Amino acid sequence: MNTITREQLKEKIDRGDEFVLLEVLSEGSYQRGHLPGAVRYEDSEQVERLAPNKDTTVVAYCSNFN
Repeated sequence: MNTITREQLKEKIDRGDEFVLLEVLSEGSYQRGHLPGAVRYEDSEQVERLAPNKDTTVVAYCSNFN
């Protein structure tokens, strides 16, 4: 697993890179606002459905209020 910065994520979005963007947020937080193209993380089976190819890049984004 690799970590990327917010800036690197924005660059991926701006370039139109192919990847799966998961937001690990509560339903309410996701409904209030999420990144373009993001889907709300539900479970590992969802990830397998969205990225069946092991070469697919998956980015998980969450909020940290600490």
